[in-house]
Amino acid sequence: MTLLRDMRYPTPHQLAFSARTLADEHPARALVRRVGRSRGGEPLWVLSLDAAPPGRNVLVVAGAHANEPVGGATAIALARRIIAEPAAANGCGWHFLLCADPDGAALHRTPRPYSLLDYHRAFFRPPGPEQPEWAPSLLPPDRLPPETTALTRLIDELRPVLQVSLHGTDLGGSWVQLTQDIPGLAEPFAKSAAELRIPVETGASDATGWPSPGPGIFVMPEPGTGPDGAFHPEDTRLSTWYHAHRYAGTTAIVEVPMWASDTVDDPAPHPDPRGALRMLAGRLTAEAARVAAVRGRIPDAALPGGLAPLLRAVDWTLVLIPRIAAEWTGPGAPAEATAAHIGSIDAFGRRLSLRAAAMLLRVLRAQGDPAAAGLDRLVTGWCEEFAARFQARWVPVATQVEHQSRTVLAACERLTALIR
Repeated sequence: MTLLRDMRYPTPHQLAFSARTLADEHPARALVRRVGRSRGGEPLWVLSLDAAPPGRNVLVVAGAHANEPVGGATAIALARRIIAEPAAANGCGWHFLLCADPDGAALHRTPRPYSLLDYHRAFFRPPGPEQPEWAPSLLPPDRLPPETTALTRLIDELRPVLQVSLHGTDLGGSWVQLTQDIPGLAEPFAKSAAELRIPVETGASDATGWPSPGPGIFVMPEPGTGPDGAFHPEDTRLSTWYHAHRYAGTTAIVEVPMWASDTVDDPAPHPDPRGALRMLAGRLTAEAARVAAVRGRIPDAALPGGLAPLLRAVDWTLVLIPRIAAEWTGPGAPAEATAAHIGSIDAFGRRLSLRAAAMLLRVLRAQGDPAAAGLDRLVTGWCEEFAARFQARWVPVATQVEHQSRTVLAACERLTALIR
């Protein structure tokens, strides 16, 4: 299959317009409704296709991470495909939360980045407690953001047999995380990736230690039976991904890269994983120290409202980094690992310090701080090194969307076949 036309990542307003257009064209099958508002007052829109009883619904969540904009485009593409091919719905009602974090999406502005540097020029990813899916793992119930409560209410209403969270990585490969195994998903996932020339990330750092029934497919361990993975402070099992389990549902998180790297599916054993991790931890610590030194120039008080979220995200990342470095050099560091896994960790560390620096640069520029020039050179250099180290090649947006769409439809087909 050849995709001749590239696309741009749509904004939340463009997504809502596309959804309303579909509903106007197909009033018997499609409905757009508001299910809540963001902290900033932006509407949270859901596009629903075909009525179905609880337990026969699919919920697709897009835009949960502000810096991963592909999901919205995939949601609209999936909706169009299901309208054109009713059999693709597999007898389910389909519901698309078009953008779970419109406030964050407004701060991360990348309609079509032309390089990793272009992508990071307008980068934003909120701290964990402000991310709709992660907030329940970090905050008490009475402090959850409205985006999270809207999402959990939607899950309670629909009781989805399948919840799909559409995510994207800046550089690497594609992989799928599952809260429960979906037998048979590995084959269509791998076939789609191969046809579209998207590498499969076989050693994803986000799924360290998780069971893997097939390349790039990772199943979250049952509570108390294994590592939580991911080098994150959050408990995955408290996220909204697990909320569907109250209704015997399964959640699939589908990751697709903006820039591909063929190094992330190398199954060869790494010659010295612990030595490599010590080196990566040292580099990450040194890079974080450089960012922290610049961060110290900025007082917390009197920041304009638009800059405060950026600075909160910088601080969150800088607090997270020492814990990650400690895990990489601690007694739990693996004595054996594939080259793909060490490469995935390498990419994870690079993006942490780079993201913190990029968001801090936006604050400095907005304030006219002379330190911006030096930080700009640092961000530029890190982006160039990142791209060169992983031999990055752009994956057209249309290709990203096609792979996510195929994977979602395959997950639905395999899962519904099990419960018929």
